Amino acid sequence: MPQYRRKREPGASYFFTVVTQNRRPIFNDPSARSLLRRAFEKTDNQMPFELWAIVLLPDHLHCIWNLPEGDSDFSARWSAIKRTFSQRWIELVGNTTTQFKSHRKHRELGVWQRRFWEHQIRNETEMYIYRDYIHFNPVKHGYVAEPSDWEWSSVHRHVRLGWLSPNWTGNPAISVDPRADV
Repeated sequence: MPQYRRKREPGASYFFTVVTQNRRPIFNDPSARSLLRRAFEKTDNQMPFELWAIVLLPDHLHCIWNLPEGDSDFSARWSAIKRTFSQRWIELVGNTTTQFKSHRKHRELGVWQRRFWEHQIRNETEMYIYRDYIHFNPVKHGYVAEPSDWEWSSVHRHVRLGWLSPNWTGNPAISVDPRADV
């Protein structure tokens, strides 16, 4: 089994990609979106972090977190978010997935892919490249024509705060590691 090494730096910013098991489009359901929001809020109350940018697509999400000074444990936060969401989701809709032996071994409920992809953001330029990638993602996947047409994106907050122009249409030339959109 491969050993995954994650770069951890206290107080750093990270870009994440998290995907549902078998790319099931569960976030088309408003209840799933609401449960995910509550899982984020509950986790943030217990283990604070700043959610700087996010986009939620039917079967995956991308986001940027800023961690507090002296704290680098993003894995515990993702574990809490995924566990909280999965438990509530299964309570709501039942377990609609086949739970394999490996899921039971790792105490997984079969709602999310086991791992997530992360990248430590090294400088301000990267922060904006990944932010733009996040906000352009619904256009890239063909869900909308303009980033601001996608409801489940922090693009609206970034425009409201003046961090992006109201007529920002994204940048299709943005390139990040292809694993970011697994």
